[in-house]
Parts: sequence; C-alpha cells; structure tokens
Amino acid sequence: MTKKEIIQNLQASHQDFIDLVLSLNENDFVLSVNDKWTAGQQLQHICLAVSPLAKGLRLPVFFLKLFFGKANRPSKTFDALVEKYHDKLQKGGVASGRFIPKPVRFYQRIALTEKLLRSVKQLSKNIENLSEHQLDEYILPHPLLGKLTVREMMYFTIYHVTHHKRSIIEITGKVK
Repeated sequence: MTKKEIIQNLQASHQDFIDLVLSLNENDFVLSVNDKWTAGQQLQHICLAVSPLAKGLRLPVFFLKLFFGKANRPSKTFDALVEKYHDKLQKGGVASGRFIPKPVRFYQRIALTEKLLRSVKQLSKNIENLSEHQLDEYILPHPLLGKLTVREMMYFTIYHVTHHKRSIIEITGKVK
C-alpha cells in the first residue's frame, strides 16, 4: 500500500469499527460471550493501541531512529504481516499489560469513540508527514510481533481494528 492508501484504509477501517460500536444498544455493548471482551472493552483496547502510536509518531524521525533504530530488512506485505499476527495468536499470543482494557460502561462509548477518532486523525497526519522511504526505514516495537517498520505497524493497525470489529460481530450477531 502506498502512504495515501494507508491513510485512507486507517481512516475507513476505524470509522467502520466506530459505526458498528455506535450502532449497538446497551445490552450488546456490554455483552460478553465465553469470557471474550465486550464491545466496550474492544473499543477501549483499540484506543489503548492507537493513542500511543499516534503520540509516538509525532516525534521527529531523528528520535524514532535514536529510540527504536532502523530497519535491516524490507517491509513485509500487508498479507504477510496479517499471517504473522495470526500465527502469533494461534500460538497463544494475547494482549498484555497496558493494552488490556478495563470494564467499560455504555455511557463511555461516545468519549471513547471521540478519543479514537482524534487519535486516528493525528496518526494520519503523522503518516502524511513521513516519506514513503521513511515508512520502510524506521522501526517501532510491537508487544506481540516484535520490531515492525512504520509501514508494517500501519498495516497491523488497519488489520487490528478489523479483527476486533469481527469479534464484536461474532459476539453480538450485529452487522453494520
């Protein structure tokens, strides 16, 4: 994906997720099946993932290089990155630490969706400020996948929200 396509997909995938969350009634929003996260917790989890990424990519590339380094390999394709993520999940990989959501009440959904929209907007702006080359040059740490190029991190971010949208659909049976 080009930088422009990444930004379009980031915005569209997160808007689709938000539209689904906002379409849920209170019962569906707080529903948990088989100890899976509720829609509210999935929303909070996405916020917990996107917000620090948006903040981190506001740093000048000099700091990205200093803190995280430069890539020593080409970026994976979107499909290869998704395959790597699925492989980690099949081997028992789960969210950990600060990425585990707390219980979320129905009244919190508006504030959380607004926060997510702001983070996605900031992330898009930050990506716009990077060159195509820089997306492949600098790396960022991912708690489950290890070191990813910025481009791979954007691929993950696009897929990740879609993954959680599917989880909400499975739990609630709702499709938006």
